Amino acid sequence: MFLSWQNWQKNSSFRWVVGVAIAFFIISLGLTLHRYFSFYASYDQGIFNQVFWNSAHGRLFQSSLSSALSTNVVHQGEFPSVSYHRLGQHFTPALLLWLPLYTLFPSPVTLTVLQVTLITVAGLVLYVLARQHLEPPLAALITVSFYAANAVIGPTLSNFHDICQIPLFMFTALLAMEKRWWWLFWVCAILILMVREDSGINLFGIGVYLILSKRYPMQGVLVCLLSFGYILALTNFIMPLFSADISERFMMERFGQYADGEEASTLEILWGIINNPGRLIVELFTPFWGTLKYLLGQWLPLAFIPAIAPASWMIAGFPLLKLFMAKGESVLSITIRYALTVVPGLFYGTILWWGNRQQRLTEQAQLTSETVAKISLPSPKFKRFWLFCIGLSLFFSFTSNPHRNLYFIIPDSIDPWVYIPVTTQWSHVAQFRPLIDAIPADASVATTTYIVPHLSGRREILRFPLYQLRNDAGDVISVEYILADLWQLQKYGVAFSGDRDALKEITQRIEQLTDQKEYGIIEFRDGVILMKKGVPSQPEAVKNYTSFLARS
Repeated sequence: MFLSWQNWQKNSSFRWVVGVAIAFFIISLGLTLHRYFSFYASYDQGIFNQVFWNSAHGRLFQSSLSSALSTNVVHQGEFPSVSYHRLGQHFTPALLLWLPLYTLFPSPVTLTVLQVTLITVAGLVLYVLARQHLEPPLAALITVSFYAANAVIGPTLSNFHDICQIPLFMFTALLAMEKRWWWLFWVCAILILMVREDSGINLFGIGVYLILSKRYPMQGVLVCLLSFGYILALTNFIMPLFSADISERFMMERFGQYADGEEASTLEILWGIINNPGRLIVELFTPFWGTLKYLLGQWLPLAFIPAIAPASWMIAGFPLLKLFMAKGESVLSITIRYALTVVPGLFYGTILWWGNRQQRLTEQAQLTSETVAKISLPSPKFKRFWLFCIGLSLFFSFTSNPHRNLYFIIPDSIDPWVYIPVTTQWSHVAQFRPLIDAIPADASVATTTYIVPHLSGRREILRFPLYQLRNDAGDVISVEYILADLWQLQKYGVAFSGDRDALKEITQRIEQLTDQKEYGIIEFRDGVILMKKGVPSQPEAVKNYTSFLARS
């Protein structure tokens, strides 16, 4: 039997979506795996891998790498601790969903595959969600826009992060709401809350939409009360049980402009905002061009429809508000994880906007449902513009070289010139990998940023130049091994002050440790130094290290 034209069209649209999803998965996974194996994955990948590794060994959410970033270490000068619970920094119980998978395949690579998979599957759920209101071609176009969005591509190509769960949980919750599968909706609502301490803001947006749209106002009120109450209870009472980071570090780093003292709870920040609305207005609109650029980047893959879609503002407005009222350069970066929190609301609002347009067209023309199905939305002219926007979004996504995934194609700096060919980087990796293999799997170690992920599956690890921590016995110890990639810092230090300063600090620490004979240099290859506690330095290794410094 031959398929009807309508069924064939539906199947072709779905095949198009599946093809794009497969391409997105293969390209994203290929780039992120290459980034990891060529030693460009960085600190956060190591943090999450150590959190999973410790959790798989019964020490839930503990991490010495996270401890090194805690307020106790950064502000009070204490030593990092292996028993530090990361839940004091970010409350992320949803990660336990994936712990069985990690236990089967304990590796940072597992987290990379998981992240790309979650984002890819979220796009497929988005297509099913769009089909609740739209014909297959338009639903497919919206889904393709998702896979082409800079705010999706950038965070997908980054280190593993907890926010990669948000699109899947949000789209599934909205689909459950459309289908009136309330049991699934509430399951997803709980999962959204469990992603992070601030993900309740995303759920709050759904609640506001349910109220203002008058579709399910009672459920909307419950969602708003649940999400708002959860955030306040979690950040003011539960997270402080683990550490003081939420009030002494994170609130102050992002929202300290609304506080009077050196620490503040979320309640105190909210009161500071209410008490000083002028400061809030200034924060929301400054920097003006940076804020506008950010919004245009978020709207671009959907041909700017979210800008005029009321539901987009209802749902995505609250994550946007959180970003715009915060301080720091990263909040307005569309390629990092925070941008992903805005995406679900923008796309769902766009779906509803096109669905309402279809409905108005039907009512105005008084057409039969069979005739309406044949109407082409958007118009050919607008579709060409939309496809141009998708192409432009892809162009900006990859030319921005998110998280240095394309370091082997795009120079990191033009003036001064900084470019590392793929052959050079892989040759470098091949030369120093034996140094990594020389470190026992259970040994304590301190290493530089881009080696951290590869050694993070252990109890005691720090980012050098930190090299002392508090172990399970409560004693402060110096790590057994130190491994530092000076070559990479030297290459990038030509153009980037952060790498230049890190190289200076690390070489000073190496000189201090070797002069005091606390550590000996046992190997030096291609700009990578391996040191061991309590042993004499090898003359040949010292000679190579000295020669490297002389050429720097």
